[in-house]
Parts: sequence; structure tokens; C-alpha cells
Amino acid sequence: MRHGMHKVDVPSYETKHKYTGAVLPALDTTYYFDQLIDHNNASLGTFKQRYWFSYSYYEPGGPILIMNAGEDDASGYIGYLTPETITGSLAEKLNGTVILLEHRFFGESNPYPDLSETSYKVHTLQQAIDDHEYFAKNVKLDMPGGDQLGPDKAPWILFGGSYPGALTSYTMYNKPGLFYAGYASSAVVEAISNFWGYYEPTRQYMAKNCSADAEAVIAHVDTVLNSGNTTAIQGLKANFGLDGVTHDDDFAYALAVVMQTWQDLLLYDGSGSTFFQFCDALEVESDGKVAGPNGWGLEHALAAWGAYYKESFLPSYCGGSSGELIAQCFDTYNSSNPAYTDTAVNNWVRSWYWLLCNDFGFWQDGAPKSNPTLVSRFVTPAYFERQCTYYFPNTFKNPPQTSADATQTNKLYGGWNVTTEHLIFLNGERDPWREATVAADGTTNPGTDLQPHLLGEGFHCSDMLIAEGDVNPSVKAVQQKTLQYYAQWLSEWKPSA
Repeated sequence: MRHGMHKVDVPSYETKHKYTGAVLPALDTTYYFDQLIDHNNASLGTFKQRYWFSYSYYEPGGPILIMNAGEDDASGYIGYLTPETITGSLAEKLNGTVILLEHRFFGESNPYPDLSETSYKVHTLQQAIDDHEYFAKNVKLDMPGGDQLGPDKAPWILFGGSYPGALTSYTMYNKPGLFYAGYASSAVVEAISNFWGYYEPTRQYMAKNCSADAEAVIAHVDTVLNSGNTTAIQGLKANFGLDGVTHDDDFAYALAVVMQTWQDLLLYDGSGSTFFQFCDALEVESDGKVAGPNGWGLEHALAAWGAYYKESFLPSYCGGSSGELIAQCFDTYNSSNPAYTDTAVNNWVRSWYWLLCNDFGFWQDGAPKSNPTLVSRFVTPAYFERQCTYYFPNTFKNPPQTSADATQTNKLYGGWNVTTEHLIFLNGERDPWREATVAADGTTNPGTDLQPHLLGEGFHCSDMLIAEGDVNPSVKAVQQKTLQYYAQWLSEWKPSA
């Protein structure tokens, strides 16, 4: 269910200023900003919001590049301060300072000491947007002149990938003029409750033999589940090592999770190889013979998928191979499960689900019957919405309704239809989240020179990693075009104070 940018290992860079040679603090030095708990009620006080920054390349007049780390502990994303990533690379080329900001209710940046529903009253999209404004206008960076770098005195560029990419668009739409420019990579700007389109780029771009066989298996799964034949259903579950999974929709979802590993794919280091292992298990025989574009057919694919799940995928995904452990791994009906009741801080899953249940939906389900599907149609929006009632029983009653909230999110923050100037949208054709971005099929917002829509052949947030551009010319072209736009726009910027 998570969006997520790719983490980057932090190389052993010398922490010195590029031009003066001055020794600077280590990149992992943590700073704390006194952020308002509630931007609608300042009397509630402040909390410590973590951030990290580097001014290794800064020269007076240079931009301030700030990236929100989104739905995770931000300390794992310090690599975005380095030239290995688009933020650090652009800071170097534009002589800027780069900041990494931790999102409220993720990591250690928590307004309250727990993740209860009461605490979450200030866990909203608007509060996160307002955090950007209050931080930009009030932070005093620990660098020469760091108290004179507000957005009225220096050009600020807001960055983000995936959910933070959407948050970049939302912020610039909601706070016009605050940030001079924006960078929205794989930005899921259009909230969609029934998000079966998540699997469409995967189906379109995966190996044809693998998609043919996967579709055949899932069609068979749905036929058996719909039959009501308990013996046949139990035998089907046993084929995949999922015979301990009681509920049919939990079983159906267990087959979908391997498809989600497409999101992890990168070209430069082979990350996300789980997906390739899955397809190899279905399509490559022990003697190396590979199926043609139509695959091997249902009988072979059913047995091969089952063997791969039992021998490799499930033990890795669930942390063991025992039937009891695997049954627990996919049991979403136990409302007392600690996964639903754990309110300790730094539980990103809980904080992310709050946003999904309230604002986005993004329920990754089976396609309608008019379309081919890689995912069982027993996986429905209701399957996920039921879990909202377990996570947050005081907020969502059974059955909850989230589709109206997705519509409201699009109404409030523009969705696909924003026309914000100096905002660059960057997307990959192979990104599973593509259908929630401005690059979705059928969108009618083509972009302009003042709001460029750049599309490469990459995957999810590929353009944010410089190494991806080194192996993918289309990603490199997008990265270079971004630099050209920013260089031009920055040459036109003038302070307002």
C-alpha cells in the first residue's frame, strides 16, 4: 500500500564546503525545528520536527532545495543530501542548500507521544502543507546567513517523490507564491479509492509470457473461489502454501503481494529482483528453456507459482515457513492483532493508513471484469476499508466510506488539473502509480513550459536517482531537462524583501 522513494546509501563524502574548504558538520547531524502542533491553534504549542541539511555547495544567492521524506523515518533518506540524488545533484549545480524534512507523525517527529486517534486529529494533509510554510518562513539554518534565507529572500524549491511528490503539488496549489518552484516525481496527485489501475503498468510492461500465465492463474483462482466448493478451494490454497489462510479474500490478497514488488524495480543495481525471480519461476524451465509469449499455460503456471511461493516467497515475506506463521501473516480479520492496535511512535504503517483511510483510498484491487487482471477480483476496496475500522474504530464505523474523501482531496488540492507555474512533474512509463499521476492514461492536462510534464521510461521515482540516469538515457534526459528549467527560472527570480 505504500508509495515510497528509494533509499540511498550515504557515501563517505568529505563534509567540507566546495568553495571555501571550511569543515562542515557531518551529513547525519540531526537538527530540530519547533513546529506548531496545530496550525489552527498556536496555543497548543510546538513539537520537535527533525531535519537534516547540507550547504556544501551553497553560494549567496543560491536556492534552498527542501525535500519532505514522506511516509517513513526520514533518517534513512540522508542520501538525498548528496550528489547521488537529484536534490543533492541540483544543489551542487545550482549552488544551493539542500534540506531533508521529516513529515509529522513519521519517524521521531511526533506532536504527541503516541499514535492514537486523538493524536491523529492533527495528522492531516493540510497540517503537513502548513508545516512547509511555517518551516520555510521561520527556520534559522546553522550556516552563515542562515537566518536570512526565508522564501522572500531566497528562491525555495520544494521536492518530493510519490506521496511527497503529491504533497509538493498540493502545497504549491494551496500556498501560491510560497515556493518559487517545485519538483514532483511520481506524484500521486489524483486520489482514487478504487485503484485497480495500480497493476496496469505492471501488466503492460512485464514479460508477455509471465503476464499471460499470471492472468490465467488468477482467472482460475476466481473461478474456484466463486464455485463455493470448499474442497476445491482448500486444495487451491494448499497449492500455494496458503492452506492455513481462512478467509478467501486474504488468500486472494496473498497472491497479489508478489505483483507489488514491481514497484521496487531499478535498473542500475537490479533492485526489486523478486519480481524477476517470480517470472523466472513461471517461465524458465530447469533446462533453461523459456516459454513463448503466450506462456506455458494454466497447468504449468499454477504448479510453478505454487512451488515458488512455498519454497521462496512466503518464507521471505512472512519471516518463516510454518503454516501458522503464514496464516497470521495474511490474517486481516483479527481486530486485536498488534498491527492494528500498536500506537507506539515511529510506526509508519499506522500513520500511513490514517492518510489512506481519510484522504486517498488508493485501494489496490482487482480490475473490473471488462479488463484483464493480475489480481483476484476478491480483492476489493471493501477489503481494505474494513481494516480502517480495525486500525481506527472510533473514527470509522463498519462499513467506512472513503471514496467521497478521495473526491474531496482532489477538489481541495487540484488533483490532475493543477496549473501551477514553475512546478515540474516527472513520471516513468513503468511506474505502477502512473495512473494516479498527471501521466495517467486519458488525462487532459498536457502541461506547459511553465508546468512541464516530463515522461521517461523509468519506474517509480527513477528520476530522483542519478545512477538511474546513467543507465537509462530517457531518465538522463529528464534529469538534464529539469536542470535547464531551473537554471532559466532562477535567473528570473527576484527577492520580495
